Amino acid sequence: MQESKQQWLSIGQLAERSGVSVPTVRFYEEKQLIWSTRTTGNQRRYQRAMLRRIAIIKIAQQVGISLQQVYEAFEVLPKHQVASKADWQQMSQRWQQQLDAQIMYLLQLRQQLDSCIGCGCLSLQQCPLRNPDDQLSQQSAGAHFQHILMHLERFTESGIDHDSTS
Repeated sequence: MQESKQQWLSIGQLAERSGVSVPTVRFYEEKQLIWSTRTTGNQRRYQRAMLRRIAIIKIAQQVGISLQQVYEAFEVLPKHQVASKADWQQMSQRWQQQLDAQIMYLLQLRQQLDSCIGCGCLSLQQCPLRNPDDQLSQQSAGAHFQHILMHLERFTESGIDHDSTS
């Protein structure tokens, strides 16, 4: 019976061991990321396996993964049962593609930020970070084409087809 008690943690013990606050443990439970059972005195008891779930939640949040994404990743794990190594591997494989895409996005963002230093375009309409479909951005920095774009906008507003005027 002693070993059975060691498998269960109070909310305070879980919070302390996982490094989160008691309200955070309750919040995670409310969001169905972890679960508890109730004692006859209506106190929450958590399986030690919730420590792993909280650790993954904390790591995910540190790298910008939303709780909704964590919830979706946890969906492949068995409900209200301790996940096996195979269950965790299945979750990991499913999540790996999403994480790889996020890593690629962050690397591209870092590269774009490097090229923006000293650009000076200061244009929300033409900046490749704020306006990724800008056709003229590949030819030069946005500020150089500002006068041309204003000229083209006037043609568009007046209904003149600039292709037929040449």
